[in-house]
Amino acid sequence: MSVELLEKIREALMKGKANDVKVMTEEAVAQKISVGEILDKALISGMSIIGEKFKNNQVYVPEVLIAARAMNAAMAVLKPLLKAADIKSKGIICIGTVKGDLHDIGKNLVRMMLEGAGYEVIDLGVNVDAQKFLDAAKEKKPQVVAMSALLTTTMGSMKSTIEALKNAGIKVKFIVGGAPLTESFAKEIGADGYAPDAASAVDLVASLIAA
Repeated sequence: MSVELLEKIREALMKGKANDVKVMTEEAVAQKISVGEILDKALISGMSIIGEKFKNNQVYVPEVLIAARAMNAAMAVLKPLLKAADIKSKGIICIGTVKGDLHDIGKNLVRMMLEGAGYEVIDLGVNVDAQKFLDAAKEKKPQVVAMSALLTTTMGSMKSTIEALKNAGIKVKFIVGGAPLTESFAKEIGADGYAPDAASAVDLVASLIAA
């Protein structure tokens, strides 16, 4: 029975039916299905299928956003239970759009996909200067700092942010993304990785944390 219910949750999540997902997640909890199982077999697996489809252009931004919204509805039910079950997040990521840049759709997609994959994400918002990234890195101790830029004029902020954190002795991995960026630019500014899209960002974070 529990397998069927988890499959139903996953299907509803992929269709973005937030209310159904919430109700069925409550039902799964009532049936004493473990939080870990609900997370892995229903929510994370559903989001990773959406992520793959997004990568292959089978679904687009709106579908990812509504799936993420459904995931959030389930997480609202599970959050209080996660602490009790002592389920650790896979890692902590600080994310933000760099100084001078107010674009947030790409950043929000990456945040949702990372949360969907089981990471704790600290979203610093847009127009984030090096000091704000530095303060967050000191306080939250993330494994990865992710920066987004959509304007060629703000790409330089990424370099100065990386330098500021390295000079302060902060040991983190840096990943960057955004329409005007390239792999070679990422290497040039000292980033540890570049992701062309949200689904790739999740794979990149996983490989950097594993390393």
